[in-house]
Amino acid sequence: MSAAEGPLVVGVDTSTQSTKALVVDVATGRVVASGQAPHTVTSGAGRESDPRQWWDALCEALRQCGEPAHEAAAVSVGGQQHGLVTLDERGEPVRPALLWNDVRSAPQAARLVEELGGAKFWAERTGSVPTASFTVTKWAWLAEHEPESVRATRAVRLPHDYLTERLTGEGTTDRGDASGTGWWASATERYDEEILAHVGLDPALLPRVVRSGEVAGTVRGSHDLPFSRGTLVACGTGDNAAAALGLGLRPGMPVMSLGTSGTVYAVSRRRPADPSGTVAGFADARNEWLPLACTLNCTLAVDRVAALLGLDREAVEPGGRVTLLPFLDGERTPNLPHASGLLYGLRHDTTGGQLLQAAYDGAVHSLLDALDLVLDEDADPSAPLLLIGGGARGRAWQETVRRLSGRPVQVPEAKELVALGAAAQAAGLLTGEDPAAVARRWNTARGPVLDPVERDEETLARISGVRSDAAPLLDRPADTD
Repeated sequence: MSAAEGPLVVGVDTSTQSTKALVVDVATGRVVASGQAPHTVTSGAGRESDPRQWWDALCEALRQCGEPAHEAAAVSVGGQQHGLVTLDERGEPVRPALLWNDVRSAPQAARLVEELGGAKFWAERTGSVPTASFTVTKWAWLAEHEPESVRATRAVRLPHDYLTERLTGEGTTDRGDASGTGWWASATERYDEEILAHVGLDPALLPRVVRSGEVAGTVRGSHDLPFSRGTLVACGTGDNAAAALGLGLRPGMPVMSLGTSGTVYAVSRRRPADPSGTVAGFADARNEWLPLACTLNCTLAVDRVAALLGLDREAVEPGGRVTLLPFLDGERTPNLPHASGLLYGLRHDTTGGQLLQAAYDGAVHSLLDALDLVLDEDADPSAPLLLIGGGARGRAWQETVRRLSGRPVQVPEAKELVALGAAAQAAGLLTGEDPAAVARRWNTARGPVLDPVERDEETLARISGVRSDAAPLLDRPADTD
């Protein structure tokens, strides 16, 4: 037996690149065991993964957890948002899943917005104006380009739904992840029949939406898993909603997540509806809302620039007036799905370190540009900006965020906040607590606070100016003459 003070739960994070599992003590929040296994993402015309890899990675991550995983009383899965998983009559994938950062559906996104009442209709109905990231646009792309795949589909799921269903045998999702599809109406908290009819998707193919605190099912018998048959399974949620739970966020607390994608978000009591499309009006994993802005290009884009320069990612240098917009994978915020990177202001005396710093500046500028729209009037402008994700512990990221935001920055010590949020969901099934309250009891947001520095208005204005002047160039496909 493990030296736990209370029952154990498992929280899972199935992200773009890997699946992680944590075994957590419900009483203390102590991580008793952990495991991680990678999966593959194609890098050709689009971004796809075979969902069966996620299951294999989950089994391997749980195997690494050892005996404590066998003792778990409940489990929950947090996962990458928006991905389109299509299953046949046997529950097997019809084709690889289209991931959130696959932007091939940009034409379908534009067409759907135009055909169904414009941006205002979508913002008021679903809370968000769909871009190429949203699941509804991916389904429209599939119907247009692979009608045989659509005909073979008997169930449509999101990535976290797929793993939850393999655990329980039941098709379920939650309001947080459902709100990122584009076919869940935030105003009514139901699937939107008009949108589904327009894209030719039968609502019977969609999972049941499970509420916070409700049991999604129990683990069915499987020799692949360490869990006992009948172990409770929570509804799970999308990665950002899970991280918000993992931090125990209260309304108005701002978060910036630096990972493969970059996000800014805060819990709100008001249902968001931004017709500009900058802010996605997501639901959170409880009973409130999670207005969020997301960029496609964050740590991977900056690391790619460092690699091209032959520099360590921390080898930034101050000074210089070079501007780099690192839109290497197209971009979501701003909505430029065809964009490529843009470099402006290069001089003979520009150093590699200054060029690398410009990549950091360009990535953070896009996130801060959206933060004011994410936060409502009740937010405290002096509250620390919680910095999380893979980049949060990097000195160059921390200093860039401090300099460009002018805010104090807090870096939580907890590392796997998505998995911790899922674990808090699982713990709530056992204790009856609000999962966010569980995370606050675990003190997951604890970490050093970096004092604010004077905001670098000159750099912010320069990047804004370059973005504005280059707007006609930015959303042209890279191979366009």
